[in-house]
Amino acid sequence: MLGLVLVPLVILVAATFIAGPLVRFVGDWRLGLDPFTPLAERPRLPLAELAARGVITDALRQGVMALLVLGLAAFACRGGGPGALRRRLGFAKPALPRASTRRLLWLLPLWPLIHIAWVTATAAALNVNFGHGVRLSPFLSSTMVALWLTFVVLLAPLAEELLLRGEVYARASAFLGPAATIVVTALIFCLAHVGLEPAPRYASSFSALARPLTLLPLALTLGWLRWRTGRLWPCMLLHAWSNLALVTYQLGWFAGLR
Repeated sequence: MLGLVLVPLVILVAATFIAGPLVRFVGDWRLGLDPFTPLAERPRLPLAELAARGVITDALRQGVMALLVLGLAAFACRGGGPGALRRRLGFAKPALPRASTRRLLWLLPLWPLIHIAWVTATAAALNVNFGHGVRLSPFLSSTMVALWLTFVVLLAPLAEELLLRGEVYARASAFLGPAATIVVTALIFCLAHVGLEPAPRYASSFSALARPLTLLPLALTLGWLRWRTGRLWPCMLLHAWSNLALVTYQLGWFAGLR
């Protein structure tokens, strides 16, 4: 059980420590700055540069995370024969008959309503303003906005599902039953999204719980999909669709308020 927590933690930390310094080094080199200059002596960067670096770091971190998961899974499958990696991560057709993935497509049109209703209700119950004051940085170029959308809708679902419903699910299912595996991977998924930024003064003392609680139904549903279909791509599809629906709702909400 300790390994189930340590594996995603180590991968997340490693991806962050690779992506962050790499973006800083390349960005400084592009601007003609010495990346090894002490922090107190560094010139102030333009706000557009800082915003772009934030988006690029997020996107690169997901890419690095996906590569680390694939490497770890490949190491775990060494000597397992042809197709062992695909079976471990849920890319191969399951040996035992499972639910048809096509029959589960009914979930897609219903999910945005379910997820948005749960998110808003949970945020209200915890006295957390859902999306209030949150918007895309005005300093982001159109290219960076496109990269941010790619990160939210494609890169994050792909990397996170590879990690949680791929590698961690495979490790958990080796000694846990289906229900316990679904719950454990869901809890790890939610804990990995706990916000580390300080809460505003007016926020509830439970605001730190808002992020993981709003994700709990999604996390449990993704685990159920992984078990029910035996495949990973339905999880990636629902995760991507959920992210897109929620972001579209938030941006549309603010457009209406303005």
